[in-house]
Formats: sequence, structure tokens, C-alpha cells
Amino acid sequence: MKRVKFLFLATWLTWCLGFPGARPRLVDSAALKLHLKKLTVVGNVLYVAAHPDDENAAVLAYLSRGRLLRTGYLSLTRGDGGQNLIGSEQGALLGVIRTHELLAARDIDGAEQFFTRAVDFGYSKTSEETLRLWGRGAVLSDVVWVIRRFQPDVIITRFTPETGGHGNHTASAILAEEAFEAAADPKRFPEQLKWVKPWKAKRLLWNMYNWGRYSEAERSGALSIDVGEYNPLLGSSYRELAGESRTMHKSQGMGAPEGRGSSANYFKHVAGEPAKSDILEGVDFSWARIPGGEPVGEVLQKAWSSFEYENPSAVVPLLVQACKIMQKLPGDPLVRHKMEETLEAIRLCSGLWLEAVSNRASATPGQQASVDVTAINRSGLPLRFISASIEPGGGSRQIGAPLADNVPATAALPLTIPFGVAYTQPFWLARPGTPYLYSVEDQQKIGLAESPPPFRATVRVALDGYEMTYEIPVLYRWVDPVEGERYRVFEVEPEFSVRLDEPVTVFANGAGKTVRVSVTNRSDGHASATLSLKMPPGWSAAPSAIPLAMTKAGESRDLDFRVSAAANAGSGPVRAVVEVGGRTVGWSVNEIQYLHIPVQTVLEESKGTLLRLDLKKVGQRLGYIMGPGDFVPEALRQIGYEVRLLSDEELAVGNLSLYDAIVVGIRAYNTRPVLSSVQSRLLDYVSSGGTLVVQYNTLQDLIPAELGPYPFRVSRERVSGEEAPVRLTASQHPLLTTPNRITSSDFEGWVQERGLYFPGQWDSRYETVISTADPGEPALEGGVLYSRFGEGVYIYTSYAWFRQLPAGVPGAYRFFANLVSARGSKNGS
Repeated sequence: MKRVKFLFLATWLTWCLGFPGARPRLVDSAALKLHLKKLTVVGNVLYVAAHPDDENAAVLAYLSRGRLLRTGYLSLTRGDGGQNLIGSEQGALLGVIRTHELLAARDIDGAEQFFTRAVDFGYSKTSEETLRLWGRGAVLSDVVWVIRRFQPDVIITRFTPETGGHGNHTASAILAEEAFEAAADPKRFPEQLKWVKPWKAKRLLWNMYNWGRYSEAERSGALSIDVGEYNPLLGSSYRELAGESRTMHKSQGMGAPEGRGSSANYFKHVAGEPAKSDILEGVDFSWARIPGGEPVGEVLQKAWSSFEYENPSAVVPLLVQACKIMQKLPGDPLVRHKMEETLEAIRLCSGLWLEAVSNRASATPGQQASVDVTAINRSGLPLRFISASIEPGGGSRQIGAPLADNVPATAALPLTIPFGVAYTQPFWLARPGTPYLYSVEDQQKIGLAESPPPFRATVRVALDGYEMTYEIPVLYRWVDPVEGERYRVFEVEPEFSVRLDEPVTVFANGAGKTVRVSVTNRSDGHASATLSLKMPPGWSAAPSAIPLAMTKAGESRDLDFRVSAAANAGSGPVRAVVEVGGRTVGWSVNEIQYLHIPVQTVLEESKGTLLRLDLKKVGQRLGYIMGPGDFVPEALRQIGYEVRLLSDEELAVGNLSLYDAIVVGIRAYNTRPVLSSVQSRLLDYVSSGGTLVVQYNTLQDLIPAELGPYPFRVSRERVSGEEAPVRLTASQHPLLTTPNRITSSDFEGWVQERGLYFPGQWDSRYETVISTADPGEPALEGGVLYSRFGEGVYIYTSYAWFRQLPAGVPGAYRFFANLVSARGSKNGS
């Protein structure tokens, strides 16, 4: 019996995970027709840029769904350093969201997704800074690796080394140009050649910005494509697909129109062989490029031309014939990928539904699950279900039975989670990295969009004696009462989830404090363990350890330690851990749940910061107007404030005079429409003696146009260097003296950036107190605007408090306490 194995990681991910809900699926006949045509096209194109949303989705759709090339987007970063418009996730958690938003976008435009290990560390003004912080050689190695593995015939960049408006952007072009040459040189990164071969792409092009208006002179020598073409098999133009694709970047607020009508995109030659009329000119995309490949192309062309929309399975014998010929060809990566695509076409054309569904969403080491591996043949083809098995740690079963038309055949297999198996975690977060580069030990995982599924089912089916092997992920299925049937990857979790309630615990003026730890039993039932805190020298906790005896799965407890510090103890890290069965568990299990991406589980170390702080404050009660989400309220509670999140109703009709100060969260004026109608109430509150502190907002969708009592204009100016010097321009101003004396040391230890969207112009009635600037740039003085208005104080601040306070930066706490204390207490506290 002939056998062929379907074992390609990217196909797993495209089939099962790269779209909302992680559900398996089949496709309609129009999509099948397009899929069959794509089998006859042999070639790849790679698009390179820096971030999620940098890609030109219309070009990706044109290449993938129009020219039918295998198309990839290499985003150097996962977007970890941006802002989040849909929730409070920041940093690595935001990177996970944006990774899956990119996968959802690729599911629409038809491209594949790749990444390097580079961390999006925030806005960078120069490519020199970006390459220095990332480590030029490391990220270049990753780009070379992706090129050698993907083998693109043409590479396209979004930016140039000179233009891009962001150091990450220009760095992506610099690295792409260098990698274009380095990938072909066996002397560059020779350690990669154990797995891949040197690869020379035919040309490197720059996709000129389609939002620019180019003169004839600027377009001279540029090639163009029409991404507005209508594809009747898609029922859409490539611009329309691009609008759908871009709208998946929901955490960035990137909802986009679906453009219709002709639309030219222009491309300039950068390196390699120039083209005269077409960006893909001179590349043979037929099967003739593969030695001995012409017969495969002929059979696949026949399958495409003879395809029957109402009887797709009729072409399956031709597809099997093509597979048999491919098996005899040399082991070229192009052939391997086409074999995988052809086997997927067999599955789709035969309506073969394959799934491996666990009876539980997750398990801990040593626990058991039951997995139903189901095959349904929804065609008249004489398919046979040969066997099914689960790896690692699962059972197997020989079946050898026919798959009757539309009759489910299920093999129930046991699965025991081995001790020592890795917990489910995005692979780039599994090891400690640096603030600028993730650590990935396995070279084979570099470039991948997401982790391989932790468990997989191997399903063998046969047609007329020809055996095929499909590997599919083990999933969990449930029914949401609103969204219907949903899937997620079956995962391995630690026995306990351990979470410090606060990432930063502030110890002001030497007093002790309660540190609360939440522990959740993730095992099946009874679990015994001991909880303790690991702290720096000079710190102590009472009790020193707390025994745990939990009896139910999912049981949670909040446990308190009284923590105090010796006189000479300094600030430092704290970690909560449980000792169970001779093992130490210190992970917090975080679930990221949004409807537009599959559920994601991310493990974070159950650690925080013990922050000793000399801090004074005025007032007691604060109101907080939350925008899309930040952790500033928790930080304010840590220094002794009572903080209430203000609802739309409270803003409209509530008694604002109850609050000593009101703080407006980041981007609230971009995301809370109610602020347009209550702005006058907020200014009345200030006039009556209140303090209003407004954090940064962007220019997009600003509600209302005037944010303060007197005019000022927000600009796009920012200071991206977290170590940029800060000058105290009014050292005796109350904001810098009361109740805490602010000095230059309060700006030490900041993270990611100083501030963003600084006001560029302001009324003379505003006072400024500090200034900062990136090297070689003019000072920005509008990062804190202060004005007396009536009996109260209005403050607008562009400094990145939303990053500094959760990171435990001491000076940020002291300065922010001064901001909310600016007018003093309204209520005698």
C-alpha cells in the first residue's frame, strides 16, 4: 500500500488556528476551484515590514488570491509595544493578541504569517537605535532564516532605509536588503545550513506608499499592479479583501473601508534582476521549474479544468495521481509544500471532516483526558479509516473500516499528560529574553507565528489502496449561547495558578502591608500544597508559609501575608510559589478572550515588586475615567487613595464634588463618547475647586476638540528614549515641590518611553514645569500643562504614567502623587 504523510506545521495552523474560534472547516466550491488552480502555480513571494498593520493587505491578497502564489508576510515584531484599544493587555500579552489578529487577517487575504524574535519596544526615531537595541546580527539571522526556509522568488519591502517615519520601519528595510544578499551566501549564518540551503531571490522591490500622490517623475521606472481588480471566484476585489483583513487589527482600532474600483500600487526596483513590465517578470511559476515536474503540472491542470462545482470529489483520483508522481520527485521544498497543498485539496474535495476533540479544555501533568478522533466522508468516494493515534502520551487504534458516506466514524482514545511535559505557552515567551529580543532555543521555531499544538492526532485514511496521513491538533469544543460552536486548543497547565493581586506593592514611609495571593486549583480534585513568598534579603512575611488543602477542581482562595521590611532593606522582586509533590509552581494562568481571535492562554511568573517609597499625598478620594484600559487606578490605590471608576451615568449626573481629584485615563477622549457631553461638567468641577488630571490622547477621533479650559493642540511629537534627559524648568513650582520634592533622580529607571503625543501649542495661561527631548532634537516642554481655573487646577500630561506606574518606577509614583494633590483636598482629608 502506498503511503504519503501530511505533516507540515504551517498547514496545521492555517487549517485550524489562523482564524477566529480555532474551528476546523471545509470550503465551498468556488474556493475549491481557486485552490486547485493554485496547485498549478509554483512560486513564492515574501513581504517584509516591521509591525502588525504595516503590511499592504491589498498586495498580499492580489499575490495570494489573484496571482495564486504562496505569499508570506514577515513582520519583524509582534506589536508588543503599542497601545491597546480593546482591553488592558500590554507588552507581551498585547503581542499575543496582535499575533492572532495578524493570523485572522491572513486568513482573509490568503497569505502566511512569519515573525522574527525582535521585540516591539515602542517608538524609535532612528534605525541606528533600533538595530542597536535589537541586536542587528540576531534579527538579520532571523530574516535570513525565513528567506532560506520560505524561498521567495520576489521579496517586497514596505519601507526604505531612508523613509518610514519610525526607526523600526527603516530598520526593516535595511535588514531586508542585507538579508536579500546574505541568504544566498553560504558563508553567512552557516549554522542554519543543517536545515536549509542558501537561497537567492530574483529581485527585491519597494512597495511605494499607496497613500501618497506621486508625480510622473516620482513614478518614473516604477512598476504597477491593479489591486482593485474584481475576482469573480472570490466575489470581491483585492481592495475589499484588504479592508476586511485590516479590520482584524481591532486592538489598534484599524477598522478599514473595503475599497472598490481600480487602484494602482507602485513598486520600485531595489536589488536583483530588474523587471520591465511586471513585478513577477522572468520567474517560471509552472511545474517546469521542478526537474521532472511537468507531468505533475499536466495532471493538476486537468484536475482544475475538469472540476465540477456540484461534484468536487470527481477530481480526487487526479489529485491522488499527482501525489504519486510528486513522491518520485527530488525532495525540493517547493514539491513538499505542493504535496501538502494537494493532500489538503483531496480532503476538501472529498468533504472529509477530521477532528480530534478532547473532553476537557486543559489538563495538568499526570491527569487524563479522552479524545474523540472523528472522520466523516461526505462524498461517494470509497475512503477507509485506517488508524488514529495521539502524540505525545496518547493511545492508538487500528480501525481498517470503510468510511460510509456522511456517517461519522469515531475512535475514542485515552490521553495521559506526561510528567515533565512543557506547559502550553507561546514559544517566544517560554524562556526569559531581553526587553528587545525574545529567546527561542529551537531554531526550527524561529519565524513561526505561533506554537505547534501541544498534542496532535495522526489520522490515516486510504483511497483505493493509496494511504494518506493527516496530522491535526487536539482541540476542545464548546457551545457559546450567543456565538454558537467554538473551539480552542487543548492545553497543558500547571497544577495551580498563583497570582499576586498587585504587580507592585508600595511600602510608603516604612509601614508594613498586606500582600494578597490568589491560588486556583487547576487539577481534578483534592490537592495539597504549601504557599510561600520568595523575597529579597531584609524582607519578612507572616506567616512564612501557608498550607493549602483544596478539594475541588477550580477552587480558588485569597491568602494574605503581612509583609514588612528591615530598616536597611531595599526595593526588590517578590515571587509567590507553591510547593506540590516536590515541585515548585509559580505561574499565573492568564486567558485572553476576544471573539475575533481564538482563546489564548499565557503563563506569567507569579511575581511582583516590593517598592519602598518616601511619598506624601494630599486628599483621599479619586474618581477615574477609564479609557480603553490601563492599570493606573490600581497604582493609585497602592499609595493609599480610594479610587472609583466613573460610569457614563455618574459623569452625566453624579456628584463630582465628592472627589478630591479626577483622573482621565489614556485615550479616554478617543474612546468615551460621553465625554463630549460632560466636558462642561468636568470643567465646572475644576472651577469649583477640583483637580482634573488628563493623561495622553491621540489626534484620531478626539472627543471633544477642546480638552482643557484654554486651548492647546495635541501633536504627534514623542520622546521615545526612556533615558532621555528631563530638565526641571520651574523647580520651585508647586507641582515639583508639593507634597513631594521632585528631582532628576525621579526620572531614573523609566521604561520604554518618556511620553507621547505631546502638545505642540498651548495658551499662555498654561504653565510648564519640565521638558525632555530625544538626543539631537528640540526640547518638548508641553508634557505637563498646568493651569489654575476658577478655584481648581487643570493638568494635561503626555508622560507615559500608564507604563511607569505598573512597572514600579518610584519617581513616577512621587510625581503622579503631586499631580493629583495639586489643588489639595476638597473634603478635609
